[in-house]
Amino acid sequence: QVQLVESGGGLVQAGGSLRLSCAASGSIFSILNMGWYRQAPGKQRELVAIIRTSGDSTNYADSVKGRFTISRDNAKNTVNLQMNSLKPEDTGVYYCGIVTTSAAYWGQGTQVTVAS
Repeated sequence: QVQLVESGGGLVQAGGSLRLSCAASGSIFSILNMGWYRQAPGKQRELVAIIRTSGDSTNYADSVKGRFTISRDNAKNTVNLQMNSLKPEDTGVYYCGIVTTSAAYWGQGTQVTVAS
């Protein structure tokens, strides 16, 4: 059974930094991409950053470009999100997601709150 566990969320002042980590356990094969998504109160879940296993190409939401960096460790099946210069609008629940050729897996989410 595949399980994703996020960590690293918390409360931070605007301008601060947080590092989120997601560890995947269980048998996961043929991963296409790993990513971070967030959902703010009253809003839909949105893509924050994604990294593809083929070529390590990345994509970021326009709102986080230049501030967030996604990285992964293939051997450990982990994906990380370094978040710098945080803004109050970055507040939300952050979810780790892994997409394979046959399934998509989600973590339970970790709360990030940025105080102004």
